[in-house]
Amino acid sequence: MQPLEGIRVLDLTRALAGPYCAMMLGDLGADVIKVERPGQGDDSRGWGPPFVGTPYGPYPGESAYFIAANRNKRSVTVNLKSVEGQEIVRRLASVSDVMVENFRTGVLDGMGLGYDDLRAINLRLVYCSISGYGRTGPYADRPGYDFIIQAEGGLMGIIGPEEGQPYRVGVPIVDITAGMFAATAILAALRARDQTGEGQLVDVSLLDTVTALLTNVASNYLVGGAEPRRLGNAHPNIAPYEAFRARDRWFALAAANERQWGALCDAIGRSDLKDDPRFATNGDRVSNRPELLESLNETFTARDADEWLADLREAGLPCGPINAIPDVFCHPQAQARGLAIETQHPTAGQVQVAGFPYKLSQTPADLRRPPPLLGQHTGEVLTELLNYSAEEVAALQEQGAI
Repeated sequence: MQPLEGIRVLDLTRALAGPYCAMMLGDLGADVIKVERPGQGDDSRGWGPPFVGTPYGPYPGESAYFIAANRNKRSVTVNLKSVEGQEIVRRLASVSDVMVENFRTGVLDGMGLGYDDLRAINLRLVYCSISGYGRTGPYADRPGYDFIIQAEGGLMGIIGPEEGQPYRVGVPIVDITAGMFAATAILAALRARDQTGEGQLVDVSLLDTVTALLTNVASNYLVGGAEPRRLGNAHPNIAPYEAFRARDRWFALAAANERQWGALCDAIGRSDLKDDPRFATNGDRVSNRPELLESLNETFTARDADEWLADLREAGLPCGPINAIPDVFCHPQAQARGLAIETQHPTAGQVQVAGFPYKLSQTPADLRRPPPLLGQHTGEVLTELLNYSAEEVAALQEQGAI
């Protein structure tokens, strides 16, 4: 069995934050019903290249982006602008445990599909709303995108070199973590339902998420009054803790305590640094970071990265190469942990997706379904879950409701 076996999730999301949340629940055994627009589907189906498989609708195939966040789901196409389509969603909500949506605040309420509407027909429903700015406050009706929230939420303000433009994180990290926070909150709400018999509203926003991600940087400001600045790859509170250039390429190194600092000095043959009062403690090293980096870089540029990494690992220091993505999936540890897994896509054949980031000994995550084709399961879900007849399904299709 899987931990969420018997839980049904109604997924009215697109792009990344919501789909990632629903995929996590599907990976753990939930039956995820993904509702998409007829003919177009999730926006991310068109986010490419690369595309794989057979062309369909407006797309030259299935986008790699869509494949990344939509395994373990069944796709149903529903026209939410039609009365019949809205009724289908209500009926699906009535037989679901969880609903996840990421429409702009108020849109679903206008369709009669808001939290209060669906709670009235299913008291046990956990209704999760993922939005840019949350369901309350002066920005509640604004759309939110990962890049904009990385900027507005302060994350870009601490990423990049000290001079020049700020950088965003290279993956949509706010979307991904909002999906993770939403999945965690949904599980908590399901646990609470076990005690009370009632579902509840879960309100997750990208802005709330990025603020939570600031963690120690936020605390430096909130507690210490220190306004963070961009430090490149450096850590605001620890030194040395960043990227260094060897003779041939860059590598990452962290010495997070005094024992590691001493071991580093011994491993690179620089016992003089241990005796230098400018670097006596971590606080001293942070205060004198430019001088510290100059001294270390003079040493590291004398040899290749692999030579340094071998010596540093022998000394028990946290370090590693700065790999390109192909290097990651060829990494022996990544292969041993199953960080790329295969599935049989309906038109693309065998495709690889990222593996599960957690390992449960008794109820492991499982890849049961490949990312679905648009509307692949419409008839199946309507007849199996809602008792529509084949004739009724055909009529709905003719009306443009599905």
